[in-house]
Amino acid sequence: MSTTTSKLSASGLLLGCIIFGLGSLIVAKLSLGGWAMSFWRLAVAGVLFALLALLKKQRFPTSKKAIFFGLCSGVFLGLDLALWHESIYAVGPGISTLLNSLQIFFLALIGFVWFSERQTILQLVGLCLALFGVMLIGSPEFGHNTNAAWGFITGITSGAMLAASMTFIKKTHDVEPTPILPLMTLVSIGGVVAMIVPMLILDNGQILPTSWAEVFWIFIYGSVMQCLAWGLIAYFIPRLSLAVTGLLLLSEPVAALLIDYLWLDKPITGMQWLGAAFTMLAIYLGTMKPKNRTLRRYRFFARFYKKSSHTTD
Repeated sequence: MSTTTSKLSASGLLLGCIIFGLGSLIVAKLSLGGWAMSFWRLAVAGVLFALLALLKKQRFPTSKKAIFFGLCSGVFLGLDLALWHESIYAVGPGISTLLNSLQIFFLALIGFVWFSERQTILQLVGLCLALFGVMLIGSPEFGHNTNAAWGFITGITSGAMLAASMTFIKKTHDVEPTPILPLMTLVSIGGVVAMIVPMLILDNGQILPTSWAEVFWIFIYGSVMQCLAWGLIAYFIPRLSLAVTGLLLLSEPVAALLIDYLWLDKPITGMQWLGAAFTMLAIYLGTMKPKNRTLRRYRFFARFYKKSSHTTD
């Protein structure tokens, strides 16, 4: 790969991650509940993915098992988004996005339990660093924020839900290879259906946008953050080395932390910055497994996206 192409790929991936991080700012500013935000994000994205799939004439899976796995992935993605939103409301976009990024360790755990993947010393060191980093972040937060416990529980759990969602994407493709657009349509449908009941129960009174401005930002959240940002990430990941990819994926929590600190005026202590640095180092180490299988979970979408851009069947 030429230097120019490599720089372009790195810039594209960085842009996608930053756009993803900016999504947390929209969540923090709107009046909807966390479960309702998840519902609308996936509903908007689902319509767009379905229209694009029909436009490109991409084939939906015919296997009932593949369809089931795709819908299951959506259920877990909906839970991931809803819990991440709840964490944003409790501890802010920066800390919540950093906690969500711990998904890499849940992916490693799933790989160990479900796919018999061996863990390395580097990954175990990364896990210890992550725990230490979370402790440094949480100590000051628990001292002044009564919602800190809820924010940390939902933030970390959201990472587990995202790891499960990505695993079911792999299971879907194992049963029947599916282009990215039909696959993400199924994922969106599963997430939308799963959000209806908890949204009605937990977000009563905060389900519908209250102004046209909120309608606009919901559309931006679903189309730009769910479709465009992930499209950029999926397209450029295969064009970079694992080391560069692992580093650039950290730009999402970094962007969210900076937004939290500079734009939303959230006080972040020196100890929390240090904890964030330890946690991001741990996440980076988690992607550096030799003959890496964990980071390949990110590459599911990348392979599908790349393939779907060359096929219309």
